[in-house]
Amino acid sequence: MAKPVRIVALAAVATMALAACSGGSGGGSGDGGDTLIISTDLPLQGQSKDVSDATNQAIELYLESVGYKAGKYTVKLQKYDDSTAAAGKWDSAKCSQNATAHMENKNEVAVVGTYNSGCAQIQIPVLNQDPTGPMLMVSHANTNPGLTQTWPQEPGAPEKYYPSGVHNYARVVTTDDIQGKAAAVFAAETLGVKKVYVLNDNDIYGKGIAEAFAKHAKEASIEVAANEPWDSKAPDYKALFGKVKQSGADAVYLGGIYDNNGGQLVRDKVSVLGDNNTVQLMGPDGFTGYEELNKLPQGQGMYLTFTGLTTDQLKATGGAGAKVLDSYRARYGKEPPNYALYGVAATQVILAAIEASDGTRKGVRDAVFADDGITVPADISVLGKDIHIDARTGDTTAKDISVEQIKDNVETFLKAESVS
Repeated sequence: MAKPVRIVALAAVATMALAACSGGSGGGSGDGGDTLIISTDLPLQGQSKDVSDATNQAIELYLESVGYKAGKYTVKLQKYDDSTAAAGKWDSAKCSQNATAHMENKNEVAVVGTYNSGCAQIQIPVLNQDPTGPMLMVSHANTNPGLTQTWPQEPGAPEKYYPSGVHNYARVVTTDDIQGKAAAVFAAETLGVKKVYVLNDNDIYGKGIAEAFAKHAKEASIEVAANEPWDSKAPDYKALFGKVKQSGADAVYLGGIYDNNGGQLVRDKVSVLGDNNTVQLMGPDGFTGYEELNKLPQGQGMYLTFTGLTTDQLKATGGAGAKVLDSYRARYGKEPPNYALYGVAATQVILAAIEASDGTRKGVRDAVFADDGITVPADISVLGKDIHIDARTGDTTAKDISVEQIKDNVETFLKAESVS
């Protein structure tokens, strides 16, 4: 059992001063100790902008609540954008540029991110070779298994991401092998799906989650009619769904991210195959947190899985997470999307590492990957349970999967799937 590394206790965030968050580098002041920078690396343009903005806002609120302190160190937040307006989502060149910028930012010791697994694949090896590190990265949203473990779809994973021979990457959500299995079990046992047509967006994450779902669907006695890519730049998908119709599938699974023309895909699914009660429509966490999708008439009834507990579930547990959510609502007038509080959880891991370190990049990284790993104890964890990072892999021990359905223009929690 790992020894909990206790970070500064959460202040009463619901009643703290509600000064406006800064729009650029975060701030804060504290007496004594050195000042260190932690950063976020998220897509701040395109369809993911809203969830990324909410994540940054929630992290700022949490840092305010602990006085921008981790032990004797004062902490400042800097925000990086890994997207471009042209791409409308994360961009490989921007991810590469950001990785170099992280290393060149003298007082920066750790990164919260990335949001997309493909961007993490670019950044992790760069940060891993930092001569003053490696630099720690803790993701709140990456679910690709190959980032931390052997994954048949990625030859050489995970070692190829760690050229220095040591790990510098951790995450606070579970992986797509778990998510794919949970979705397949739900499809078989709850929805009664007999035949499914799987589509993927041909990106790293999309291909991975689609393959994981297809594999476990077969194990659950669901016939998989196909697993093929959709072209994210196609003007429409009516011909593609014509093929689905001919297959006789009673469900469609979309493996990928909504940013890759997901709105058109969902509209054309309903146009050709009927509403989502006629032919079930399912998607992974890459389709969660998008207000545009939730408000689409054709999105109503779509089933989604999320690698963690939803905002509503976390609020119901009370404690530190509920206080952050109450504070967020007080300032912004609404609840944040699901991944925002996991951004705070990743920040808690980093603050715990800073507190246990000597303030250097190497020291912060070593605090997470030494001995039994690191634990943020349940009484201050925003997830309402111990956040434990396995020192061997960087994975979290929590394997929470939530199933949601879009109803009345919002994502509605249905059940938690327990997967061993």
